[in-house]
Amino acid sequence: MDEQERAIEPGVAASPYLALRRAVQPAIFAHCLLAGDQERAGRLAAECEDLLFLTRELLQAAGRARILGAAPGAGPGSGAGPAAGRRAESDGDRQAQLLDAYAEAGLLWAKVVGSSLALAGALIERGDWDDVRRLAGTLAGAGEESTAAELRAQLGKAVLAAHRERLQGISNKMPPAAIGDAINTLRAVLREVPEEYPGRNREVNCFLAPLAAAIHAAMKDQRVDIPYHSRVEHIATGGVAKYPDIVEMSLDELAAEFEGLCGRPGRETK
Repeated sequence: MDEQERAIEPGVAASPYLALRRAVQPAIFAHCLLAGDQERAGRLAAECEDLLFLTRELLQAAGRARILGAAPGAGPGSGAGPAAGRRAESDGDRQAQLLDAYAEAGLLWAKVVGSSLALAGALIERGDWDDVRRLAGTLAGAGEESTAAELRAQLGKAVLAAHRERLQGISNKMPPAAIGDAINTLRAVLREVPEEYPGRNREVNCFLAPLAAAIHAAMKDQRVDIPYHSRVEHIATGGVAKYPDIVEMSLDELAAEFEGLCGRPGRETK
């Protein structure tokens, strides 16, 4: 393998910032979107094309940096005199070019990440939450953990905002029909809000007490014998308020009690 082949080898670091396989991950994601249905691609085309263009510019800059870094230097024993001076001047010029190429690669990577966030914003506005999750994973895989975390936070806020009206309708006075919808809304929040979103479990956990109280009231109205092992009354009185880590288990317990009471699951919330 010669120096130029080694310079463009995909697994070799293209710059201090990234390797080529990582650098092209956002572009791969953009290509996947553009290859999807044409109506959606048409609305997202501008963001995708910007991302692809910036990735191309980044790879060119990273390639220049790699090639310059692989170029042979003057080496030892080069002597003195005019020839040595010219070689030293040439080495200095190449070093300056190398530093410029590295700096350009770093700035272009920042633009690639920024363009990815702009694309994510368009996807969030459209409600394409699965694609946003995929893009966050792509950025995390490319080493941009903090940017991925920011993107997941934006997604979490968007999901909670979409379900806010249904969440605000959860109370201890709900009739059975509303209880089923409330259970499915809380399940949707747990499913769609990223696990990494701060406060996701606490957000859902605060609705468990009124939900359990409504289920408990429905059980009493129907004169259902509440088994001694049931935790409905315990949850209704705030017994799990301090334990958001078990929110999914607590919600499943309430759902099982309610489905046993009514003999059917609640309708799925879209």
